[in-house]
Amino acid sequence: MRMSLTGGDAPHVLMTADAVGGVWQYSLDLARGLGAEGFRVTLAVLGPAPSPAQVAAAGAAEAEAGPGPRLVTTGLPLDWTADTPEAVIEAGRALGRLGRALGADLVHLHGPAYAAAGGFGVPVVAVCHSCVGTWWDAVIGGKLPADLAWRHDLATQGCRAADALLAPTRAFAEAVRRVHGLPAAPVAVHNGRRPHRIARDAAPAAGAVTAGRLWDRAKNAAGLDRIAGRIATPILAAGPTEGPTGERIALTHLRALGQLDGAAMAGILSGRPLFVSLALYEPFGLAVLEAAQAGCPLVLSDLPGFRELWDGTALFVDADDEAGAGAAIEALAADPEQRRALGDAARRRAARYGVAAMIAGVRDLHRRLLGIGASAEAAA
Repeated sequence: MRMSLTGGDAPHVLMTADAVGGVWQYSLDLARGLGAEGFRVTLAVLGPAPSPAQVAAAGAAEAEAGPGPRLVTTGLPLDWTADTPEAVIEAGRALGRLGRALGADLVHLHGPAYAAAGGFGVPVVAVCHSCVGTWWDAVIGGKLPADLAWRHDLATQGCRAADALLAPTRAFAEAVRRVHGLPAAPVAVHNGRRPHRIARDAAPAAGAVTAGRLWDRAKNAAGLDRIAGRIATPILAAGPTEGPTGERIALTHLRALGQLDGAAMAGILSGRPLFVSLALYEPFGLAVLEAAQAGCPLVLSDLPGFRELWDGTALFVDADDEAGAGAAIEALAADPEQRRALGDAARRRAARYGVAAMIAGVRDLHRRLLGIGASAEAAA
């Protein structure tokens, strides 16, 4: 018989995370939020261990938001950097053993490939943050190369083995269903982010900014770099130019800032520059959300996910039409009234994508899988 949040032991969730990208902060926010909802959470960190700065930031956040999860650094490989399918399968089995040793009631995976091993013995939720199959379909097209094909196949197996799937937008959920040949799309729960505390300058900063994994071809930094070379509006670019497996990009016209911490990025966004993303593939876009929370006017590629989240609040452009996109950036940079209107609209829309709504969506799914009754709020 499953436990209740109103009596007995708190249900224990084993949740994976990695310290390489945006999943780190997402996992901390989600784990703390579930903790406040009556769950116990153990966060199993895959891939490189979190840096001292990440651990310190997590501790500072815990002081504000309440006790955080127990952290366990596993040393297990990330599914997207593992060398062989056997390494991912064994990592999934190791997570199953860890869950049993901890007495977990539910396993929450940030990557469905780990579920392919099976044998967890408790309900498994897998989050589709991104995957090589949907990435390749959107960015390259055609047949997957062998090194990516096995990753795609494992993800498909994991999607079918998991008890429930989550995705950050309805658009990406449908892409996952189509690319992996699933009978139904994952449940869509929009990502959330806690807004940075920033002081807005009296006048908006000149120029534009982009942010993200610049080395990732999906971010289309190369296209934006070419645009920056043909327009007068300066464009700053925050983020790494070299990936963990050797991918790299050389930027000529974008003003590369390197990897910035949250405080430094918040300082740039506080000036409300234009925020530009000409991504070719973006399951959600946390950098866009952070910019919108700061009141930056958004210039976005016309992707289904961006339309789902920001339709009516952003200027949409065709990423393949670099001349047109450059002209749109220049025109918006020179129009203070439209800049202000779009920035205000983006900030209002961003209020929909808070951490509380994200936590509530995941909490309700966990409760359903655990057989826990409706919350007091829902019953009221």
